[in-house]
Amino acid sequence: MTGTALALSLTFTGFAGTANAAETGDMVLQDMKSMTKSNFDVVWNHDKSAPTFVSGNLSKKSINGVGNIKQYLVSNKEIFGLNPDSDLSFIDKSKDKLGMTHYEFTQSVDGVPVYGAKFTVHTNKQGIVTSVTGNVHPDAAKDLNSNLKSDLSKKDAINKAWKSIDLTKKDTKAKKADKKALKEAAKLTDSGVKNTVENAELVVYTQEDTSKLAYHVELQFIYPEPGNWQIFIDAKDGSVIDSYNAVMDAGSAKGYGYGVLGDYKELNTYLSNGTYFLYDVTNPMNGVIETFTAENGTSLPGYRSADSDNAFTASYQGAAVDAQAYADTVYDYYYNTFGLNSFDGNGSTIRSTVHYGSNYNNAFWNGQQMVYGDGDGSTFAPLSGALDVVAHELTHAVTDYSAGLVYQDQPGALNESMSDVFSVFVERDDYLLGEDVYTPRRSGDALRSLSNPPAYGQPDHMNDYVYTSADNGGVHTNSGIPNKAGYLTINSIGVAKAEKIYYRALTVYMGPYSNFSDTRAALLQSAADYYGYGSEYDAVANAWNNVGVN
Repeated sequence: MTGTALALSLTFTGFAGTANAAETGDMVLQDMKSMTKSNFDVVWNHDKSAPTFVSGNLSKKSINGVGNIKQYLVSNKEIFGLNPDSDLSFIDKSKDKLGMTHYEFTQSVDGVPVYGAKFTVHTNKQGIVTSVTGNVHPDAAKDLNSNLKSDLSKKDAINKAWKSIDLTKKDTKAKKADKKALKEAAKLTDSGVKNTVENAELVVYTQEDTSKLAYHVELQFIYPEPGNWQIFIDAKDGSVIDSYNAVMDAGSAKGYGYGVLGDYKELNTYLSNGTYFLYDVTNPMNGVIETFTAENGTSLPGYRSADSDNAFTASYQGAAVDAQAYADTVYDYYYNTFGLNSFDGNGSTIRSTVHYGSNYNNAFWNGQQMVYGDGDGSTFAPLSGALDVVAHELTHAVTDYSAGLVYQDQPGALNESMSDVFSVFVERDDYLLGEDVYTPRRSGDALRSLSNPPAYGQPDHMNDYVYTSADNGGVHTNSGIPNKAGYLTINSIGVAKAEKIYYRALTVYMGPYSNFSDTRAALLQSAADYYGYGSEYDAVANAWNNVGVN
């Protein structure tokens, strides 16, 4: 290790070995700033035991290859309090269009992954380390004390998870599911989207600075109400450590139809046995874009939305027309703008179901598909009738498969905010959210606003941050703060530059537990990657300074 990198190592060794990081963080930051001529930034985790984002010229010479990156981390292991040889597992190496290389690791304890502990080293095209990002837990191994044997089976953990939400897997099956419709759906696509899914994985889970061996159980279902439960079961005593419902809400023929608002739309449809289906095979995907109509209100995926003459003009078909057409629009946006093929980058099926529930005032992504209610006609019209609502829901899917922002507290608020900001990028018309379907009998209002969050009950500055246990820590409330920062950024540098910066931050630099400060740093790094340390960089910094995140 040479030059700057060696100096960094020596500095961190000094504070890590003898002093409390919280007491010396400011001093270390100042010392590190003096060692580099480039813009330098550090974001600490909440107790300052380790940084979550370090950026600057972090190596003097080029470093290439996984082996050399590991050696770099060994030489600087005091920074994060981890031994790269035993605590970090290499996952992937990728090179982007800017010529930068990203080496992704995850933290583990004796081979058991630490949940959400993603760790990435980023180098520029010359091989210089420009940033190290991630949220790791230096004390995880010490907390566990080498006790990594589970006293529960995976099956037991799943059963305890179901019990904790007062349901069984059987309860999630609709009372009158149309088996014929589901069988027909299976003939047309092998998308693999299931009505009920249960998974469990043994992880190390850290909560309130204490790490425990746990099963991460995922329960995804539609009936009797939408569920995407993330439940952490103590692998020793079977207790529930943490749980939350991560349902993310708001919310080859040529045919045509009329949407919810009566507007004309062309549609790519599929002809089978004399019937035209809202089933688009024209995109370069492994799957398709498809739309269903919920049977009996709650049975999903429901019937395939279909028409005998390829003219979807009945008023009842408007919700399906919009869901199909807008899903295609959002797919095109991500594919044409960023080269992202579907929400996961693998061209997976994009499925929507409309007419869900009775007077249901919501839309959601449940971890597998999008679902839209019809609204009650007063608070909402059918929610698929708004392009920004569809873009919001599909962006939740993009976030799931990139940063993986945990749907709680600040990461959850960022999850919501990213969906709001990208819906503005997709629609490009205004800074309002859901105005086309919200309170259809009253004009001039919306569900939320990026430019004026307080007008819709959201804070736009950290001074007004809402601390609450409701709504997974206020994810739909506190998203107003990063939303305002997004507005200020877009208003300053324009959509074209802002969307590039935001997408890069979301897919390259952010992780499951990124908070507002991490996101500010991620956006600044992305701005620097594209445009250097000029006006664009300053615009991002000023935007977040103006909402109290600095």
